[in-house]
Amino acid sequence: MLTPKLISVYEIAVEIGDSPICLRTDSGEFARLLEARYGEFVARDSSQPSTVQPAVELEVELLPESGIGNDEADWGEGAEDDVRVSIQANRWVMERGDFRAGWDPECRRGWVQQTANPYAIDSVLRILHSLILARRGGFLVHAASAVRNGRAFVFAGESGAGKTTLSRLAPPDVTILTDEISYLKLAAGNSAVANGRQFEAFGTPFAGELARLGQKARAPLAELFILKQGPENRMEPLSESEAAWELFRHVLFFARDEGLVQRVFQNILEFVRCVPVRRLVFAPHAEVWGLIV
Repeated sequence: MLTPKLISVYEIAVEIGDSPICLRTDSGEFARLLEARYGEFVARDSSQPSTVQPAVELEVELLPESGIGNDEADWGEGAEDDVRVSIQANRWVMERGDFRAGWDPECRRGWVQQTANPYAIDSVLRILHSLILARRGGFLVHAASAVRNGRAFVFAGESGAGKTTLSRLAPPDVTILTDEISYLKLAAGNSAVANGRQFEAFGTPFAGELARLGQKARAPLAELFILKQGPENRMEPLSESEAAWELFRHVLFFARDEGLVQRVFQNILEFVRCVPVRRLVFAPHAEVWGLIV
């Protein structure tokens, strides 16, 4: 529900993973667009104070298209390769043709100036979650993910590898968390040196060709598969070093910060020590799900 906090100000809490991000705007139309865009990932019981403090609070200022930059060809659904992320005076600054944003991780507050389209705020949320997860033992990855029998399975691959195909072929007992961008992190209470480490997968609203939101759910991670289409269904083993390299290729990270990149790499190494990683060669038929149990 839309929550007027001040005169003509609306607050939308988007809950992805375990790091809610609060968006504030003075546009009721844009607030309704956000509600429609993020569906069940928007906190609904806004009449009660949240027991979880937002990881980030963002003030969103909508600008006309002429209000940002000069290269209009890069606006709208621009490629994320064009995103620039840097740290300036202990604040993260994010820029693309259709938005500028800043975030102070110490006070957890930030701002966004953007055109009124959902692609801009999508990119801001992905960047912020990638920065937050790096320090919390996790990462975002180009991967589909699903829950079966209470356990999560992740399917990583580049465009055309079969993430959406596998999602479409899923049987009725499978819950799709996402067909495009998966949110993976160490479970609460775990650390890089804890015994019995467990990673979790969370649903995200970032859709691929399936063109629908994932489910807002979470589950302990059972296995990650590197996808490869082929004439038959089979599993191929990967060493830890092979698994780490393959996974690294598909992780989303935008900041050119040596220290944080090192943290992400350490998170990946920890992941492949804790979670089985295999290559899944598959033909585009529902029978492939017989291997995923």
